[in-house]
Order: sequence, then structure tokens, then C-alpha cells
Amino acid sequence: MTVSFERVEVGDELPRLPLTLAGDQVRRYAIAANMPGGRFMSDEDAKAEGLPGQIVPGNLSLALFSRLLTGWGPVHLKRLSATFRALVRPGVPLVLSAVVTEKHTSDHGAFVECDLVLENADGERLVTGTATVELP
Repeated sequence: MTVSFERVEVGDELPRLPLTLAGDQVRRYAIAANMPGGRFMSDEDAKAEGLPGQIVPGNLSLALFSRLLTGWGPVHLKRLSATFRALVRPGVPLVLSAVVTEKHTSDHGAFVECDLVLENADGERLVTGTATVELP
């Protein structure tokens, strides 16, 4: 199905995005994003900071939400927000999902609002969020 404002309905679910981040991916992201801190580099460094092990930076979770939304079709991401509810850890199977909660138009375009969830394999919601995307 081609994604367009006319074809999308409230309640539609975006295709889920399952993934597992490797510790090295997280470390390389943190270095590229200029995010110093042992918590993003290794289990050992994170444990020295009192954490259970290496964690995923919050802005990487936002990037994953962006990937989910822009992978849906020719959308323009206009707004993205998130609530970080629990630690996201590398090596843990994750699933990102989204559902359309509202449609609206204005002089500036046709938009949909989405609720977003990043959860682990047990269904624990680690990060939740909302987004506004402009559709053709």
C-alpha cells in the first residue's frame, strides 16, 4: 500500500520494526554523536557508574523512532517527542511500533499524529512517544 493521507485511517498500525542493537553499535553511535560517558561504551564502564551494564543513549531511541516513521513511506517528520520509562540495553531484542491516532489538515499540509512504543520482547514499554508526520 502506498502511504498517503487519503489512504491512512485512525487506528492504522505502521509496520513493526524488530531489532537488536549490538554493544559495538551503541558505542560507535555514542562516539559519532560526541556523547562521552562510560555508560554508552561498555558493560564494565557502565557498572562503574552504578548501572546494570551498557545502555543505549536516549537520542538513539529517538533516531530509531525516526527510522520507523520514515521507513513507512514518503513522510516528512515534523515533530517527535519521547518519554524514557526504562533503560534500553544492547543485546536485548526490541520492537518499535506506531499507531495513527489523529488526522488533520491545514494550510500547511496534511498531517497524522502517531503514538510510538519501543518495547522489549517481554512487552515492557521502555520508551513511548508521539510524532506528527506530513503525508502526501
